[in-house]
Amino acid sequence: MTNKVYDNAAAALEGVIKDGQILAVGGFGLCGIPEALILALRNSGVKDLTCISNNAGVDGFGLGLLLETRQIKKMIASYVGENKEFERQFLSGELEVELTPQGTLAEKLRAGGAGIPAFFTATGVGTQIAEGKEAREFDGRTYILERSLVADVALVKAQKADKAGNLVFNKTARNFNPDVATAGKITIVEVEELVETGSIDPDQIHLPGIYVHRIVVNSQPEKRIEKTTIKEQTQENA
Repeated sequence: MTNKVYDNAAAALEGVIKDGQILAVGGFGLCGIPEALILALRNSGVKDLTCISNNAGVDGFGLGLLLETRQIKKMIASYVGENKEFERQFLSGELEVELTPQGTLAEKLRAGGAGIPAFFTATGVGTQIAEGKEAREFDGRTYILERSLVADVALVKAQKADKAGNLVFNKTARNFNPDVATAGKITIVEVEELVETGSIDPDQIHLPGIYVHRIVVNSQPEKRIEKTTIKEQTQENA
């Protein structure tokens, strides 16, 4: 079996990342983002990237790091979020932005991973989203045609992987990650825990390893937004 495990994030990106590529990056806000891979991507100096992600992190963290260094030329995203640099570049015309309804973005990635080139949706009909797109009527309702998304490289975050690349995600940190993984021609996954092949119950696997090409372990990510809240025990609830 091919060895999918790499020593560090920079090694996992080596020979794969190039200028001008389309990248899909998992995460929702700062939840479930591949922190180490994004940092290694910044340090690689690659440029003119088109990034597909729900948003672009925040100033100084997540994909916000790549905006600060002008390595992203276009964002395909659902919202600007709390990233002031994203907002500034967008409003000044420095950054091309394709804003896409969140559900449509998820389906674009899912369909791309499933080999479906386009699909019809009612979302966006009668708005700027529909401008320039084919419209058709089905059962008395108007739908617009949306092209699916396929990325040259997908960067994904999971909680656990075995050495074959079978993945387990952590609760809501799963978010866009499975769809991003399947939409990538090459998929690189950052995990917190790596186990031997066969040690994960098949029924607990969220994404099969056939979609995963490279794995890197980051056992202590910063996780700025993922917190565990425990209710303080009192005599009443003891």
